[in-house]
Amino acid sequence: MVLDCREPRGLADFYARLLGGTIRAEDDTWVVVTDPEGRRLAFQQAPEHVAPEFPDPRGSQQFHLDIVVDDVEAAEAAVLELGATHVQNADEDKFRVYRDPAGHTFCLVWSIVDE
Repeated sequence: MVLDCREPRGLADFYARLLGGTIRAEDDTWVVVTDPEGRRLAFQQAPEHVAPEFPDPRGSQQFHLDIVVDDVEAAEAAVLELGATHVQNADEDKFRVYRDPAGHTFCLVWSIVDE
């Protein structure tokens, strides 16, 4: 999975701290975070990147990450401290929506029942 952004190293640092991963930079334009389970999230420099709108009146958001947490209040405090911003949504009893420092949306999710 690759996220476009203006500052790959900065956004990689945000997600490494959020997910507990390690950072490997190829150069200033391509940085990869690997989480403790071995999943990779890459960040690619896109100098003209514009943060997506949410909600987008023209259609869907196309992509976002759901991050499962046990304690949403503690997780929210942590993501806000890292530089995320909270986006109000109607259904905050099971998930909350945030923007990362580059404006990509992600959710903190709890109370998930496995199917």
